[in-house]
Amino acid sequence: MALRLSSLFLRTLREDPVDAEVDSHRLLVRAGYIRRAAPGIYTWLPMGLRVLGKVERIVREEMDAIGGQEVHFPALLPREPYEVTDRWTEYGENLFRLKDRKDADYLLAPTHEEMFTLLVKDLYSSYKDLPVTLYQIQTKYRDEARPRAGLLRGREFVMKDSYSFDVDDAGLDESYARHRAAYVRIFERLGLPVVAVSAQSGAMGGSRSEEFLHPTEVGEDTFVRSPGGYAANVEAVTTVVPDELDPGAAPPARVLETPDSPTIETLVERSNELHPRPEGPWTAADTLKNVVLAAVLPDGTRRLVAVGLPGDRAVDLKRIEAGLGAALEVSGELLVEQATDEDLRACPLLVKGYIGPGLAPDQAVLGADSGTGIPFFVDPRVVRGTRWVTGANVSGKHVYDLTAGRDFTWDGVLECAEVREGDPAPDGSGPLEAARGIEMGHIFQLGRKYAEALGLKVLDRNGKLVTVTMGSYGIGVTRAVAALAEAYHDDKGLVWPRRVAPADVHVVATGKGPEVLEEAERVVAELEAEGLEVLFDDRPKVSPGVKFGDAELLGVPTVLVVGRGLKDGVLELKDRASGAAEDVAREAVAAVVAAAVRG
Repeated sequence: MALRLSSLFLRTLREDPVDAEVDSHRLLVRAGYIRRAAPGIYTWLPMGLRVLGKVERIVREEMDAIGGQEVHFPALLPREPYEVTDRWTEYGENLFRLKDRKDADYLLAPTHEEMFTLLVKDLYSSYKDLPVTLYQIQTKYRDEARPRAGLLRGREFVMKDSYSFDVDDAGLDESYARHRAAYVRIFERLGLPVVAVSAQSGAMGGSRSEEFLHPTEVGEDTFVRSPGGYAANVEAVTTVVPDELDPGAAPPARVLETPDSPTIETLVERSNELHPRPEGPWTAADTLKNVVLAAVLPDGTRRLVAVGLPGDRAVDLKRIEAGLGAALEVSGELLVEQATDEDLRACPLLVKGYIGPGLAPDQAVLGADSGTGIPFFVDPRVVRGTRWVTGANVSGKHVYDLTAGRDFTWDGVLECAEVREGDPAPDGSGPLEAARGIEMGHIFQLGRKYAEALGLKVLDRNGKLVTVTMGSYGIGVTRAVAALAEAYHDDKGLVWPRRVAPADVHVVATGKGPEVLEEAERVVAELEAEGLEVLFDDRPKVSPGVKFGDAELLGVPTVLVVGRGLKDGVLELKDRASGAAEDVAREAVAAVVAAAVRG
């Protein structure tokens, strides 16, 4: 049955919502697809649900095609399984926690690894039962500190999450490959270009991990790619490590006066002014910048760490967060931020603006075994034998020719510096270029982390109990709607790809006489007889200008105008994307429109 605008639960807006930051948010609200219920939480209206349903259908079809079986878990879950895997704590403040009337702890699920694992454990016990892939399309919850950009960063969202269960790693590789191919097909069918990039697993755990990013300037993720085909999220980029040098070839370290030089810029200026060198001017690349940071652990504990990196590089907190948990042997997601003045006051050996690793290993003020006890990690570019200008831990003084591996040591190597355009790709495939994107999907080889924690074992061919290995695969379904709106719109409104559009054709009846509306009714009936979904603007006493404006805003890809051309026996057929229009003979209109819709 046609959707009639005279009765459809829909109100379009002429003004942008005041909190809209991106085009998808602005247009989905203005066109009456969604309405804000609370920060990061949205109500889906009839038109929005139609688009959402079509995205879900494509996802289901491709998941079913690789043998996935759909299940549906509750969103409200008990605490106990998440305690077993430590994620009750590891998720930190992003987890919605609540209590029932009996004071029992529950959570609103951000993901369902534990529940999938326990379900398979409950029903399967033999290698003959595997492999199996289960999936669901379900609402998730995360207590985002700063929900933004409408559906792109919300606190409630719909996600497809699937899990593969295999008896061995070879089976996991096959399941991963099937999911990866299905994801490529899903995004192709949606008309949403994506780039598959290497990624970090984060709190999910596991080994191999890839993100599917839709390139767009409004994306929150930065990724890089090379002419030779390398692509990775910046958190997953590994630095090309320079060759080590002979520490014995470096001159002795020496402390020199560098008054009023608490920044890299002033240090370079003072060095060239007071301590020029014959081989050329000092640059920021000659300096070692030592930055004290605070790692906020999932349980809220605050722990200081320090990183040393070339002074011409900025610190990248996201890259540090991606690797610091493993370096500190801490499970769960960390939040890394700059140390405060209060943090530094608790460490009097550190002189702000002049912090350095020390003149010798036994004089270090940075490092787990130093007097401060602050773990010290260095950027991969800091290799044995490299010489640096760095702080002397004395106000107004720096050390020159402080040599790595001879004069100072470190607790570990950590990717902590920004990735720049022009940096070499780790695989040697050329210089990197940077872009931004929206994360549309993420696939992981989880391995045995959750199966081991929850005791998911089966009997193998030899009758021996073995731990099942798992894969995890997610797609942001509501986020896909937003990404499509970002990719397919113009200055007049939305322009949906045909496969996800809320209707096949938007019939607009214009004219004052009843004969126009009567003829439009007959046209709608003919279109429906062709199996087309019709949005019908049958509103009386609404001007043609308003109707045309709404048609452009709503974004149905084919618009059919029943109006003044009737007297000549023609209707006007418009393509919303190109703006092209043509007159079609009344008697042929159903066949012509059906052909246009079906391509």
